[in-house]
Amino acid sequence: MTKSIPNMFTLGNLFLGMIGIILAMNGKTSMAAIMIIVAMLLDGLDGRVARALNAQSEFGKELDSLSDIVSFGVAPALIMFSVSFSDISHALAWTVTAIFPMCGALRLARFNVRPGIPGYFIGLPIPAAGGVLATLALFHEEITAPYMMIAMLLLSYLMISSVMYPNFKKIGLPKKAIKFTPLVIIAAVAVAVFFPEQTSMLIFVPLVLYAGYGIKQNIQRLTRKNKKRKKDDEAFHSSDR
Repeated sequence: MTKSIPNMFTLGNLFLGMIGIILAMNGKTSMAAIMIIVAMLLDGLDGRVARALNAQSEFGKELDSLSDIVSFGVAPALIMFSVSFSDISHALAWTVTAIFPMCGALRLARFNVRPGIPGYFIGLPIPAAGGVLATLALFHEEITAPYMMIAMLLLSYLMISSVMYPNFKKIGLPKKAIKFTPLVIIAAVAVAVFFPEQTSMLIFVPLVLYAGYGIKQNIQRLTRKNKKRKKDDEAFHSSDR
């Protein structure tokens, strides 16, 4: 029974992703975004609960990836499509919408088969990318579709990039605290349901900062490479004289 507790959190994540898709199809964007945010909470807890209970398994790892592609790949993409892309060229809108979960799937597959760097993720984690996209969709009246598409493609690229992001999943959860996790989830859901737009926009800020960290790191890495190449060229030319 204990071994199945982390999987219950993972299935809850998948359930909320499906509810988010249904809400988006019915035009309830704020609540759809909330479902993704609460799914992120469950996704963050399942691994911690598994480690606290010593219940990690390959089955749980695969189930987590399959749930993530729905909750943080397909669901956010459909939320964005429903509010921003439905009135523009079908081919372009469908392509951009499909690219996001495809890159998410590549990101998850790479995570499962390649050893990572301790303390870091390689590429933007799909829960963070999906969270940014779902909450960004709430600004569809202020941000036009072309800019939304650029943001979506940028998030897609960051997921499959080699940019390193800090990994907070290793922060442990005491075994005694597991019994309080349902209360935390209920409290989070209650706040989110009563204040959907405020909660989504509040979560949007740290998620964007986290995603932006990767862009900053990429720019710094390219700058360092260019400086090194320039120094090597100067050294090469000076040796020819």
